[in-house]
Amino acid sequence: MEAAIPEVFGNITGLKRQQHNSVERLYRASFGPAPEVFIPLNLANRMAEIARELNRQIGILVDRRGQVTHVIVGDAHRIFIPDLTRHRAGSGRFRGLRLLHTHLRGEGLTQDDLTDLSLLRLDMVLAFQSDINGRPGSVEYAMLNPEASVEDSSPWTVHSAAQVRALPSNFLTLIEDLEAQYANRDRLARIPDKEGAILVSVTTGRRSLAQASLDELERLSHTAGLQVMDKVLQRRKAIDGRFVIGKGKLQQLVIRAMQLDCSVLVFDRELSPSQLRNIATEAEIKVVDRSQLILDIFAQRAKSREGQLQVELAQLRYRKPRLKLMPTAMSRLTGGIGGRGPGETKLEINRRRADEREARLERNLNKLAKGRALRRSKRKKAGIPQVAIVGYTNAGKSTLLNRMTNAAVDAEDKLFATLDPTSRRLRFPKEREVILTDTVGFIRALPKELMSAFRSTFEETLESHLVMHVIDVSDPERELHMNEVDKTLDELEAGDIPKLMVLNKVDALSPEAKATFLCPAGWVMCSAATGEGLDDLLIEVERRLFQQQQQQEQL
Repeated sequence: MEAAIPEVFGNITGLKRQQHNSVERLYRASFGPAPEVFIPLNLANRMAEIARELNRQIGILVDRRGQVTHVIVGDAHRIFIPDLTRHRAGSGRFRGLRLLHTHLRGEGLTQDDLTDLSLLRLDMVLAFQSDINGRPGSVEYAMLNPEASVEDSSPWTVHSAAQVRALPSNFLTLIEDLEAQYANRDRLARIPDKEGAILVSVTTGRRSLAQASLDELERLSHTAGLQVMDKVLQRRKAIDGRFVIGKGKLQQLVIRAMQLDCSVLVFDRELSPSQLRNIATEAEIKVVDRSQLILDIFAQRAKSREGQLQVELAQLRYRKPRLKLMPTAMSRLTGGIGGRGPGETKLEINRRRADEREARLERNLNKLAKGRALRRSKRKKAGIPQVAIVGYTNAGKSTLLNRMTNAAVDAEDKLFATLDPTSRRLRFPKEREVILTDTVGFIRALPKELMSAFRSTFEETLESHLVMHVIDVSDPERELHMNEVDKTLDELEAGDIPKLMVLNKVDALSPEAKATFLCPAGWVMCSAATGEGLDDLLIEVERRLFQQQQQQEQL
């Protein structure tokens, strides 16, 4: 059985059979026992001769054993590198391929050459002239520079030689040293077992608002277990329909990600399925949007059966429109950040039966919701008032519940520390009781899939007699957070329930800020951490819930 003839890539239209055969024979070129050399002289001669005859650039990709893996025909100005998916960049950073190609017009390495070097993580890019006689002339080559700063827009070093004979003969030693330098630098900068990420925000509005949102995305990323290595904020007149941030800026981001050893780009917006595909395909790096990051946090924190089902349902609804991207772009999103959770395996295996799985999840959740509704009904019949504690994520809701009821609910200084509603009894004098329920924290642009999946959980808020809106008074963005919570309550049709505004974390204010802060009438300032103002809060809750009853008793 004859071996398959390797494919010649690129601009082969119009080649005569003899010319095509000459190009094809470059696959048989070998560095023999000397893969250390940059390029053998006899191979450079053959490539220069073919390039001049065709008036087209000729390129080859060579692995570290000295074997030609790709032969490429370009035009007079450039070559186009084919898909290198099968030659993934390894854990040592580089792809294990060097690009050797001809130039015809006396030019040195072009920006395209250097961009290919960075984006494709090639070992080296080398270009040599093919003179008018079809002989190799002067040479330029570039390799990545581990000492380049993050802000450096050219993370490579360019070298030149008068002719091919003058090139060094220690290529393998150089590339091994480079990889060792990158690995050593990464060990110093990176936290073990954490994925490195670059956060990306694109806005057409006020930069200050976008910056606040980007800062929040950083906190979300830390909560998800990412190590944030850099943040990029771009203001544009209009969002790029294909790449959001623009193709040129995306290429710069990928170069920076390579410099910082980052494996994830996190966008501070929800990406459409086509944008997700375009960015992931162009960047060859994992791409996660804001919604996916929040879903990932919920997946990590879901502990109860109901919480796990709700997260899986939300994940399924998010992924269904994106399943057609498999197995290329979407495959870069599975595993690790953005690709884990209670339903990860099921989502992958049953992607063609997504509708069936979604219906099954909804049935199971409806059963659990009936049980929750039954418990609420019993409390309602007993005449026990219900108070829902709501607020922006990490406002201190769980800590406040613990302080008011002497409970021991998990209360971490992380976003979305609470997923499952927790109810506790609170006793007042005269044998009065209320039920306090801690709820899921709200956040800007909470994924609609989560809002829908957690609908039964939010019903605790809908049937409450009083909503305690907890606000982090020390947060400079508290006004925006308050508006976001009010907006979410309106979407849940809970905006008409009486509200008690609670300014929490007063202990975090400086003495000067605390002395000059004006608390609106009817609001309460307190500290769930220290207990300051707690008595005032309890008095106000009792007054709001039992005011009518108190008036009747006084009569």
